[in-house]
Amino acid sequence: MAETQHSGHHVLLWGSPFGDSSNVAEQASQACRQFVGKKVSGVFFAPLELTTEKDTINRRIADVFDKAGIPIVLLDRDLVAYPERSPYDLVGIDNRRAGYTITAHLLNSGCRRLVFLGRPRSAPTVDARISGYREAMASASLEAPVCRIEPGDSAEVTRVLKEIRPDGFVCANDFTAAQLLKTLEGLGVSVPADVRMAGIDDVKYASLLSVPLTTIHQPCAEIGATVIGAMLDRLRNPKMPPRDLMVNFHLVVRDSCGSRALTSAAAR
Repeated sequence: MAETQHSGHHVLLWGSPFGDSSNVAEQASQACRQFVGKKVSGVFFAPLELTTEKDTINRRIADVFDKAGIPIVLLDRDLVAYPERSPYDLVGIDNRRAGYTITAHLLNSGCRRLVFLGRPRSAPTVDARISGYREAMASASLEAPVCRIEPGDSAEVTRVLKEIRPDGFVCANDFTAAQLLKTLEGLGVSVPADVRMAGIDDVKYASLLSVPLTTIHQPCAEIGATVIGAMLDRLRNPKMPPRDLMVNFHLVVRDSCGSRALTSAAAR
């Protein structure tokens, strides 16, 4: 976003990330007041997730800017769950297709008992990824269990391993995958020998994990440029209908899905 060539005479201001999770509502309110006080032209907003009050806080944030006449462009996810749609432009990837793509890759790598693992109270983005996972599993005539647990909880992960006996995990994102990988290693479960896994996002550390992570790459530079363009369009034409602007992604194959091992064995 900072490097885009289309910002014109506008200056990009960065909001501080919220710290203490017990005081998110007050921090959000303070940030809103600061931006309104500075009379910003528009706000880029990645809605909060993983907190019990996320829906209420997100709605309050949007209301503040609506009342001040400040347009919002959403990053990655909507304020509301599908099939609802908020009145704001949204820029991101097609998360349903991403969920399908990463699931299909694990199926093609030999998995047949895949589990989707996501954290409780995740953003609508994760729901879209679950839809894609379920669609891919249905296409293969397979059951599609979804587990909403904390990936760092050894007891919960052990329960999933015993009850479902998965041969692979589709993780809601790379952070969830990284936590799950650490938990599995602590339980003596080898990736990818015992169970395969993949994430979504391709964060910077995905290739640096103890087992490099197969994932979906989000093109952050392209998303940033698209977000800036969307805001400039909105400022020029405030009465445009809200838009979903989807940027393409691509699959990144690393060791965690076992595909590389299969390829190497076939070549010998």
